[in-house]
Amino acid sequence: MRKRAAVLCSAAAVVAGSLTALPAEAAAPSGADAFRAAKPVWKECGTESHPTLQCASVEVPLDHARPDGRRITLALSRVPHTAKTYQGPLLVNPGGPGGSGLTLAGFVAASLPKEVAAQYDVIGFDPRGVGASKPALDCAPGHFGPVRPNPVPSTPAVERANLERVKSFADACGKKYADLLPHVNTVSSARDMDVIRQALGAQQINYLGYSYGTYLGAVYAKLFPERVRRLVLDSIVDPTEVWYDSNLSQDRAFDERHRALMAWVAEHDATYGLGTDAKKIEARWYAMRAALAEEPADGKVGAAELEDTFLPGGYYNGYWPYLAEAFAAYANDGDAEPLLRTYEAFGAVDAAGDNGYSVYTAVECRDASWPRDWRQWRKDNREVHEEAPFMTWNNAWYNAPCAFWPAPSLRPVDIANGKLPPALLFQATGDAATPYRGGVTVHRLLARSSLVVEERGGNHGITLSGNACLDGHLAAYLTDGTVPRGPGQADAVCDALPDPTPRTSKATPGTARGSTLHSLLGFRR
Repeated sequence: MRKRAAVLCSAAAVVAGSLTALPAEAAAPSGADAFRAAKPVWKECGTESHPTLQCASVEVPLDHARPDGRRITLALSRVPHTAKTYQGPLLVNPGGPGGSGLTLAGFVAASLPKEVAAQYDVIGFDPRGVGASKPALDCAPGHFGPVRPNPVPSTPAVERANLERVKSFADACGKKYADLLPHVNTVSSARDMDVIRQALGAQQINYLGYSYGTYLGAVYAKLFPERVRRLVLDSIVDPTEVWYDSNLSQDRAFDERHRALMAWVAEHDATYGLGTDAKKIEARWYAMRAALAEEPADGKVGAAELEDTFLPGGYYNGYWPYLAEAFAAYANDGDAEPLLRTYEAFGAVDAAGDNGYSVYTAVECRDASWPRDWRQWRKDNREVHEEAPFMTWNNAWYNAPCAFWPAPSLRPVDIANGKLPPALLFQATGDAATPYRGGVTVHRLLARSSLVVEERGGNHGITLSGNACLDGHLAAYLTDGTVPRGPGQADAVCDALPDPTPRTSKATPGTARGSTLHSLLGFRR
């Protein structure tokens, strides 16, 4: 769940048996009981797209176990309610970890039915370390600058180059943020949410979380079940796989989505001229990758950058036409210009991406234990790469700083919960970033929850993206708490929207509502 320019926020998991009901970090006193936050002072910060957006900030303890100690500042946004019926604050989170939620508040308020949005204060926030919150993390500016080493460690020298790079990043984080890293984790962010609740003067919150935001929401619900009024989780992290093993499962799922893209290109040979055999088209893609590994396009797009560019296609099929055009131009005509433009749109990392990745690693490396013996990483990723070569090693290096992280790890939270009101869960069967079984697992762990499945859907983040069936369930739940109830694994099933068609214009990415959401949710989680 990373920002658009941030590269890969992937899930991972921990050795079996390491779950605990609540880690020691979670035993700190609650924000409302131990810390009194000042009421936010809202100021107008509207944009052309979201003219009623307001902004504020709130102070929270750096260490919730020491509420009288150092404080940090979280940035907030709000679209205030306008209806006489007021259902309280609806906190929204786009995932990551490391994603900014400030703009998401405006998007959610604008995308829900007007009569539903009008009943809530839709609240966005930048979690600790993120974006406009202070301090904001940036361990190693330019860490993803091109051209990076080939992700596939085909020689010891290539492996050493990648290892030096990730060790350098971990070292930089430790040197710059030694005082912060122990306090950048999901439990601390969940406690921050309760301080936000208290500062807003609310007895309970409503919550909508995407991607990693589903784990954050589930952890908040575990810590404060009595303070949850409504809980919506979309594209769900498997909480039993936080975080190492889930990475490996994710690699297989992304490989399947990449093959789905190749099959779609084959269906549209009249447009792209790459052939009608998906396996042969896939072979041409890997030939392009090999050529770029030898000679990066314009000194910017090598093998790693090509993978970064095509990764978003695993999150959202609305990007497929752009990716197919770039692929065809390079493979058929040797024209790298469309590829370079697509890299800048989807794969290049800016300062916000550097920040997002810094928070991503800080949270995930702290949340759970990771193998500290590189030989284990090498063995596991070699095995997965044999069957799923598209993103396995790229994903491994994205997470590899956790093998050398300077802060010790906590244990994941067992989010099983029988104290909540009915929660509403959304999951696509072909989601690559958070595979389907995560939704099924959380449905089982959250008593009285309802699971809505998008059948044959492959996108990550599926509500408020144009599927009227899914959005109808979301609107009904936010209106009066109505949830579907069914006899099977899923309580309701919605058909996926059709795959896109080739472009007929030269509009840039981000013109459709789905792509607006997906630009906010980001790539890699």
